[in-house]
Parts: sequence; C-alpha cells; structure tokens
Amino acid sequence: MADALSKINIEDKYSGQISTQDYSKKPLIDGVKIVELKNMVGEDGNFSELMRLSENGESQEFSGFFVRQISTSHILGGSIKAWHVHFAQEDVWHIMSNNKMIVGLLDVRKESVTKDLSMRLSLGGGKAHLLYIPRGVAHGAVNISKKSGTIIYFVNQQFNVENPDEHRLPWDILGEDFWKPTIG
Repeated sequence: MADALSKINIEDKYSGQISTQDYSKKPLIDGVKIVELKNMVGEDGNFSELMRLSENGESQEFSGFFVRQISTSHILGGSIKAWHVHFAQEDVWHIMSNNKMIVGLLDVRKESVTKDLSMRLSLGGGKAHLLYIPRGVAHGAVNISKKSGTIIYFVNQQFNVENPDEHRLPWDILGEDFWKPTIG
C-alpha cells in the first residue's frame, strides 16, 4: 500500500487552492430547534408526517407552541426571500424534501445570549425537517434550485392585516455572499 500524501505532494498550481470543509457542529441560536422527520420512502413515492397536534392545537414536537395558522410560500428558483422578523409570532418551517433551500437565521434580540449570531441551514434535498424559529430571530431563505420551491409554515399567531407582525430587514444585511451556496 502506498504512503499517504500531503500538500507537498500536490502540484503547486493546485496545492494553494486546496481547502477542507468544516464539519464541526455549529452553535444554535438560543431557542431554535430542528427536528428531523421520518420520511417513509416506498416504490411509489414517499410520505412524511409534518406535525402532530393535541386536541387544543399544541404541537407535540414543540411544547408550548399552539398552531393558529398554516400557510405556504412559493419561492421562484434563485430568489431570496429575506429578512423577516416577528415580535409576537413564532414560526415552524418545513421545506419540502424535494426542494433545496438555504435558510438564514439571525438573532436580533437585544437580551439574547446568542445576540448577533447568524446561522445557515441547508434544508430539503431529500430530507424532511421542522425548524422552530422563535420571535425576534430574523429569518429568510434562498431557493438554490432552478425550479420554484415551497415552504410550509405553522405559526402561533393569525395574520392581522390591521396590525401585521411582519417586520423587515434588508435582504443583504449580512452581505450578498451570505445567500450564496458554498462549494466544498
């Protein structure tokens, strides 16, 4: 068996461009929760149970979260939908498993232990997850696919057109590169 190589064994014009992807666990924004769903795959397709609710509408996956409205958002291929922040509402997002999106989170809460922490999550891509987003955590997504994608989201407040809890930050508040997929 041959000896292992190192960068000195790689052609100079390539060795300076070699990098290693970071596989370490990233810190979570305080209160954010990610639940992997069971995706039952069969010869005829697949099935995922998104959320179980008690008789009074409380999520069994996220204790204390009561569903008041379920909505969908369709995002055209290559489009960015960001940043949104709610003062009273909490969201649970589900990116359809046949879609591929990067979800961005930014903790803008003044008193949070993770204030200013940002996260990027790659969701969809054949896997099914629920993402709990607490109030005060700005959120958005970029559809990195060429086809349109769908987000199903459960919220604990009904939308009120007279007093909308839908606040915005500039899409590029963390820079344009935040939304670009990293290759690695």
